[in-house]
Amino acid sequence: MRKRDFLTVDDLSVEEFSKLLDAADRYKAERGRLRLLDGRSVALVFEKPSTRTRVSFEVAVHELGGYPLPLAGGDLQIGRGETIEDTGRVLSRYVHAIVLRTFAQETLERLARASTVPVVNALSDHAHPVQVLADMQTVRERKGRLAGLRLAYLGDGNNVAHSLLEAGGLLGMHVVVATPSGYEPIRQVVRRASTLAARSGGTVEVTNDPVAAAKGADVLYTDVWASMGQENEAEDRALIFKPFQLNVEALAVAADDAIVLHCLPAHRGEEITAEVIDGPSSAVFDQAENRLHTQKALLALLLTGDPDPR
Repeated sequence: MRKRDFLTVDDLSVEEFSKLLDAADRYKAERGRLRLLDGRSVALVFEKPSTRTRVSFEVAVHELGGYPLPLAGGDLQIGRGETIEDTGRVLSRYVHAIVLRTFAQETLERLARASTVPVVNALSDHAHPVQVLADMQTVRERKGRLAGLRLAYLGDGNNVAHSLLEAGGLLGMHVVVATPSGYEPIRQVVRRASTLAARSGGTVEVTNDPVAAAKGADVLYTDVWASMGQENEAEDRALIFKPFQLNVEALAVAADDAIVLHCLPAHRGEEITAEVIDGPSSAVFDQAENRLHTQKALLALLLTGDPDPR
């Protein structure tokens, strides 16, 4: 089986994405210990803080019968000048896959080129593809479908917005990203998502009007206004992004049965109100749980060629 990496949503075909979600549904329904990765080890390298991604990957590897090896960036010699390529070559001799949370997307690409085992993007400044796998599972289990749904993302045009645009375009959704002027997603991602949407029957739109974006939405989604590494901008961003808060007013213009998503951690009272995140429309904590199930399916796909090889 050829080596496969998962660095962006674009690394999956429509058919693979659908099979992966089907497998994740089965893992969720049949929660338990399996032996699909028996005798295999997965390095979990985190250069940024993590709760959901680290814990869900560690538990996923364990419940698939593998051995998770969590490593902080400071635990490795890359903190002392070893190249990411040499780190990848060495880890490839010890483990069967490498999961990396880092800053630059280029770091993941360099690691993937040098490694002989699959590399997974557990978050970079550019993309958060493993998050969007869980997002799509959550939407599908609440709505019964993905194609044709309107997903409105309110906030910063960040890594999560990039991956939502690609996933929505791939799967035939109508994705609208609303950001303040100057905080839009990068143009190359929007162009690629538009190309994918043209093939799938979906649409992609970027706007600076949060009310227009939320109008009629089946899914309302938000994320923190200041991502990791942008803490010094948090005060300014809180003022700039205030009209993009996911609150009861935004929910009121969405579809009557709209659901609310947030990739967490949430800053209650900033990008989302407590009333909304804890309200009846919220699927946020199902969304967090689904990280475990989709990551099981992803690891199985990359290491066996089948998201559920039982």
